[in-house]
Amino acid sequence: MIPTGLIGVVHLPALPGDPRHDGGGFAPVKKFALRDADALASGGVDGLILENFGSAPFPKGTADARVPPHHTAFLALVAAEIKSRYGLPMGINCLRNDARSALGAAAAADADFIRVNVHTGAYVTDQGLIEGEAYETLRYRASMGLDATSLSIAADVLVKHAAPLAPLTPEDATGDCVNRGLADAVIVTGEATGAPVSVDLLRRVATAAGTTPVLIGSGLTPDNAPHLAPHAQGAIVGTWVKRDADVRAPVDPKRVATLVAAVKTLWVGAMRQ
Repeated sequence: MIPTGLIGVVHLPALPGDPRHDGGGFAPVKKFALRDADALASGGVDGLILENFGSAPFPKGTADARVPPHHTAFLALVAAEIKSRYGLPMGINCLRNDARSALGAAAAADADFIRVNVHTGAYVTDQGLIEGEAYETLRYRASMGLDATSLSIAADVLVKHAAPLAPLTPEDATGDCVNRGLADAVIVTGEATGAPVSVDLLRRVATAAGTTPVLIGSGLTPDNAPHLAPHAQGAIVGTWVKRDADVRAPVDPKRVATLVAAVKTLWVGAMRQ
């Protein structure tokens, strides 16, 4: 199930084995994650997503460069505890593009959805060339006896920090994700982490997506929400809700509550509910 409304990101700090990990093992990382999850939940978000944000530089996440197994296991453990504590829809994102590991962790944690940056097509990224693995991803989900109703796939369209290998319109990229990759929702981002989405791009993707839910994937703020939120069913937010809008700072529950209040009546269909 893809949640609608505001989905708060729980950014994991660097994990054991990562270049920026400062020692102490998993315990301080888990403490940081649970503190941010609590701040997001108390601020009123509609869902949560956990990602290994502090693990840069990221592996491609493709068959020959998966996320380390101990990271996948940790994601599953933390996601399960967060969902048990707050009962909110829960997602997992394995950066850079490890949909298989995300599915495995999500299934073990009884999570509700995953995010995958490159589901279809081929993109040039800072990790090199990444090709979508929709064929493998959908079949791996089915092999666990799961489907879109039990574990959904939200796929980015023209994702940030990347460029398509060949020119690709938003309409074609969206159509490939939805009609050929069978994504359960699509995500629209700005050019980088925290960068706002182009209203024109969001409109074009929403039109091409038809009845498939559209989520804003970066840069939502109370100021731009009136322009962006009416074209989407929800948003994944990680930067603005941090203290001083610093992506590496802890989540500020007051900022969360401010953003929740700013967008709650703006989503597609919200005024009709």
